[in-house]
Amino acid sequence: MDNIIDLIATDGKSSDVSDAIKAALYSKAAERIDAARPIVAGSLFGGEYETEYETEQEPQEDQE
Repeated sequence: MDNIIDLIATDGKSSDVSDAIKAALYSKAAERIDAARPIVAGSLFGGEYETEYETEQEPQEDQE
């Protein structure tokens, strides 16, 4: 992310900025796919699976 900001701040080539953004997005997508792969495989083949991440829950507001 810092690389993208540096490229924008120093007026880098638009193609370099675009390539840096694409690389960051592909990296994040690959991490999520790797995290979901055991869950999907377990559900397809009837196996057990463990989640390696916790889901974020929104705090509940007290309603009066």
